[in-house]
Amino acid sequence: MIFENKTENKSDLDLVRDFHRVWHPCTQHKDYETTPPLLVERAQGIYLYDRQGNRYMDAIASWWVNLFGHNHPRLNSALTGQLEKMAHVMFAGITHQPAIDLADSLTALSPPGLDKVFFSDNGSTAVEVALKMSLQYWQEKGKTQKEQFAYLKGGYHGETLGALSVCGLEIFRGKFEKVLAHNLPVQGPDCFRCPYGLQRESCNAECFEPMEKALSENSDTIAGVIVEPLVQGAAGMRMYPPIYLKKLQTACESLGIHMIFDEIAVAFGRTGSMFVCGAHDLKPTFLCLSKGITSGYLPLSATLTTDEIYSAFYGETRKLFIHSHSYSANPLACAVANETLKLLTENNFLESLKPKIAALKEYGKQFDSMEGEFRQTGMIAALELTKKKKERFPSEKRVGYQIFLEGLKRGLFLRPLGDVVYFIPPLVITEEEIEVMLNTAHDCINTVLGGQS
Repeated sequence: MIFENKTENKSDLDLVRDFHRVWHPCTQHKDYETTPPLLVERAQGIYLYDRQGNRYMDAIASWWVNLFGHNHPRLNSALTGQLEKMAHVMFAGITHQPAIDLADSLTALSPPGLDKVFFSDNGSTAVEVALKMSLQYWQEKGKTQKEQFAYLKGGYHGETLGALSVCGLEIFRGKFEKVLAHNLPVQGPDCFRCPYGLQRESCNAECFEPMEKALSENSDTIAGVIVEPLVQGAAGMRMYPPIYLKKLQTACESLGIHMIFDEIAVAFGRTGSMFVCGAHDLKPTFLCLSKGITSGYLPLSATLTTDEIYSAFYGETRKLFIHSHSYSANPLACAVANETLKLLTENNFLESLKPKIAALKEYGKQFDSMEGEFRQTGMIAALELTKKKKERFPSEKRVGYQIFLEGLKRGLFLRPLGDVVYFIPPLVITEEEIEVMLNTAHDCINTVLGGQS
């Protein structure tokens, strides 16, 4: 490690200890031999600060969770206020006000019919809960052959083994394939490389044909279908039109198949509305939520479903849903989530995002001269960088990683998905800061790419 011998500096000493003891997620630690992780001392608003006082704009909201900026006074107050009462209590045989209030608010804000809330502690488990509830529902109904899920190639729903079984990305599931449930992958939308030669703004979701075929041919065995509505995050921020989801709903309703919406990344204002399903008059059987639900303060997730699903578990002891977490509905997390929802629903907050969404679009035009595609859905924007003719860069060039490093030099924290540079900033970012964010990213990309495109 190039910083191994700089023992006079506390930050260097701590980074050495980090290198020898800490295993970071989604990280090739060999990179840390030359470029250690960013050692953050504090955070405020949309910025991270290192020990030297250098400031970095958090352009990805710390993995898409931070809605209202770091160290928000009202969220801090909600947390400390609850801490003075109760930090934790088990949620089997016990309930508490923060959880009751949160369940009430979530059901009120979601589409009609999603009347039951099951709390867990992260996005993967929210998906696991939906999958298990769906399977057990069909068992209780005597349709035991319905034991398979359809999912989109390119889809991502978490990294526990159940969630991986409906993941369509080889990088996540490949090494664990032998132990995964055999679910049904279906070719999904890829509007940038549309095989029909159409545009996402004007098409009729002709790409729904493979899903329609898969569902109709396997309706007897398919329990449910799971999708990320409008934006497939880990696939590289693939964005597709709502007409695809409307067709999916029609097919699921006619064939008796559960529709699972994984809105973990796109809910709570990310697409400009509280929930994608609510904004587009869609009624999923299950709605999975996490990430922004506590604005990045504490782990929490929720799986919403219908009274019809709930009723299949009601009655005899043998029917109960066996899925438990020690930290289910943690009071601290619920208290912060309640305050997060208040911030989202007060003072026309979601309406106030419209000029910011427009700013993302306007300042994103500077990428039009680059090879690839700049795309946007609400407060989510992404630039897929390619060579000519939409050809991908060789993976060994690590274009995205080089842009990440360049961003750090310029005070911008990015974490590209391969060669897709994306922007999911805290929702409280200003229009002026959006301009700085995209201008700086543009400079980083130009520096890295040079004549590579």
